Amino acid sequence: MTATLRQTAISVVNTMIEGASMASTLIGGAAGAYLGYQVAPAAWTDGTRILLAGAVAVIGAVAIDGLAELVLAPMRRLMRTRSPLPSTRRSAPAPAATLGEALAQVVTATEEDAARRAAGDAFRIDDGDNFLRDENRWRGYEDGEASFYLAPGVVLHHRAEVGKYGRKNHFTLLTGDGEQPVAITSMEQIRLHLAARAAGLPAAQATGATEDEDKPHPAVIELHEHLKTLEA
Repeated sequence: MTATLRQTAISVVNTMIEGASMASTLIGGAAGAYLGYQVAPAAWTDGTRILLAGAVAVIGAVAIDGLAELVLAPMRRLMRTRSPLPSTRRSAPAPAATLGEALAQVVTATEEDAARRAAGDAFRIDDGDNFLRDENRWRGYEDGEASFYLAPGVVLHHRAEVGKYGRKNHFTLLTGDGEQPVAITSMEQIRLHLAARAAGLPAAQATGATEDEDKPHPAVIELHEHLKTLEA
């Protein structure tokens, strides 16, 4: 199979995977809405039953999406390894002779794993193939987190945690000039942030950030403070 055909096949499969992810969310939401409306007591008003159905729909969508990710995430990683570009993967290091050497090898492997996972999880905010999903642009850390350099003083930070319904990803925009970290959910937010910085406007105003958004993880805030120190 030629590189062009292989790339086309990979694109088709990736589209099917994302379609399956969206379909699972819709199915979970629809099933939750139906069940929520049916189990509501008949004595309740229609408005109350609809509110219950909506709440159960959200729970159902999140639950089914989380279960679907258990299957779809490995498939996404498999598609990334099928890239038609020449592979530059180096061979595994020789078995360690000492405990210290083994620890160093594991730290390096953990950092590479963090970078690859960040690139793989970036599909949630970047559906393209040549920017956030390029693992070579990510720098992984031994704690499993990773960062993506965007511009001088601007870094996209990735952190993942395993929740009740599967793996949950957090992308946060960090700056070194005193601005508060901003939770990122789309490429549009990043574009607006960079455009605002170029125009000298407040980042929160550009991205639509509010005080009601989830507060960044303490580790993210610590990294943010470290960035400000470096910029000083």
